[in-house]
Amino acid sequence: MTEAPFDDWAKTMATNVGGVFHGCRAAMPHLIASRGCIVHTGSISGLGSDWALGFYNAPKGAIVNFTKALALDHGKDGVRVNAVCPSLTFTPMTEDMKGDRKLMAKFRERIPLGRGAEPSEIAAVVAFLASDDANFVSGVALPVDGGLTASNGQSNMASQS
Repeated sequence: MTEAPFDDWAKTMATNVGGVFHGCRAAMPHLIASRGCIVHTGSISGLGSDWALGFYNAPKGAIVNFTKALALDHGKDGVRVNAVCPSLTFTPMTEDMKGDRKLMAKFRERIPLGRGAEPSEIAAVVAFLASDDANFVSGVALPVDGGLTASNGQSNMASQS
């Protein structure tokens, strides 16, 4: 982290947090008029940090907190704001990880459902949060993580015997 160029940090924050901010700012008048909703894509890395991924964790944490702030500020306007916080999801961005047997074994060990998510599984939760079925849900950062955040971080003592 101390070796990372400041320009990389600034670009990451501008893209990941600035993009969300500017999109919300532009959309909010329309969302207020239509009593619409926002579903941000955060990450479980915004709910708790990963080793050596501060550049990723910080903007995801900012998105989670921004989601909650917008929910507070615009709830009375009729706008609901939530975030999904996925864990490992198999996308083109993570495709190269699939071939790393050791890494995948570590994920399977930590994720109670024993696998990563498919994009359609994350999309289904987004669709729910955007639907009328979630009319009284706002300010939530919902882990979609196969049970990963259910752990307190300790080793699985049951598997030690």
